[in-house]
Amino acid sequence: MQQGASFQKLLHTFAALADLGQEIADTRDFEEKMRAALHLIQGSLGIMRGALAVFDSETQSLKFIAARGMNDLAQSDLALSSQEVSDLLSLGICALTKDDESRAFVNFKNGRKDLLDSLRVDLIVPMVVRGSPVGVILLGGKATGEEFATEDREVVCAMARHIGVGIHEHRLFEELQQRADENHQLYDEMRVIYRDTVRAFAAAIDSKDKYTQGHSQRVGKFSEIIAREMGWSDEEVEGIAVAGYLHDIGKLVVERDIINAPYRINAKESVELNRHPSIGYEILSPINHPYADIPLAARYHHERVDGRGYPDGLTGEEIPLVAKIVCVADSFDAMTTDRPYKKRRALEEVVDDFRRNSGKQFAPEVVIPFCRALFKELNGETANRRIVKLLGKDYVEQERIAPLLQALIEDLESGAITATAGNA
Repeated sequence: MQQGASFQKLLHTFAALADLGQEIADTRDFEEKMRAALHLIQGSLGIMRGALAVFDSETQSLKFIAARGMNDLAQSDLALSSQEVSDLLSLGICALTKDDESRAFVNFKNGRKDLLDSLRVDLIVPMVVRGSPVGVILLGGKATGEEFATEDREVVCAMARHIGVGIHEHRLFEELQQRADENHQLYDEMRVIYRDTVRAFAAAIDSKDKYTQGHSQRVGKFSEIIAREMGWSDEEVEGIAVAGYLHDIGKLVVERDIINAPYRINAKESVELNRHPSIGYEILSPINHPYADIPLAARYHHERVDGRGYPDGLTGEEIPLVAKIVCVADSFDAMTTDRPYKKRRALEEVVDDFRRNSGKQFAPEVVIPFCRALFKELNGETANRRIVKLLGKDYVEQERIAPLLQALIEDLESGAITATAGNA
């Protein structure tokens, strides 16, 4: 009969350990898991009173996060001296009675005798994992009044090991999460610095041309709007905006007199100015950009899909998409901005230019989303009217422009406008 009872107790212990392992592996709130683990220990041995504390290395204290029958301890702290921390480390994981006289335990016990007595603590279980103190479990006596047998203490120690590992893993996860958060914050700060640097370069580029200050920033914003309308990710959108900001960086080495000429420049001056895409590529290529296609946008933003652009005379799919986007954004800003030798064109004329040159100068797959974005703004489908703000409300007449945009979009999508490379 006694052997059968022992067997049943063994099965009960294994079941409790299995349940505890499942609790520790659970993904729920950490403190809730610790409360459930404490309740399992108490339930497995019929203990009415218990508390569980985790060790906080920063404050060098035990923070009680779970209690049952010792509720006054919940959410309280117990400061430890350096010697007491060292003593806990030397004890490892073990179940100590209040009568234990081991040297490492005496200081801890004697310093808190009144507390332990008032809580009627019978077992104290330090938890140490991989050389680090992780916490302490306090347990009252059994509800039956029986003394804790050796096997009871072994069960408590086995369960404490599960809990200790759970605390240790939670601590590691928190540290990893903190490092990840710090790295993410650092990354965000670096991105802000990068964007600010890019904007500074854009301002430096535009400062050479007194007539078109702000051009590079507007091209960056128009490029961003196109990419977002095309469904690009936030990171890709940020990349194309940077490409727009820097597309004219090659102009930094072009003579200011040529850039600021108040007349149409001659053939020789045009050759000099037309070097800026290649120079821009040479400037940007050695830099390890977060977005790989930025140098390509600088080099190819004056290419045309019909092959009549420069510097390499690329056609159609040979031109990188980023360059096609910047080309449309750049040309749109040029047509809608006053220049020294001509006033900006009426928006109806700009839409007509897109119609006549889609498939020739401009890629239709880029013209469509840009026109769609502007159409949505005019139709009130977009709360943030970014293009309209950049152009100026007085410049955009919704009643006349919206129908033109809608017709252009429909013709491009249906294939009614079929101009392609080679049929300019």
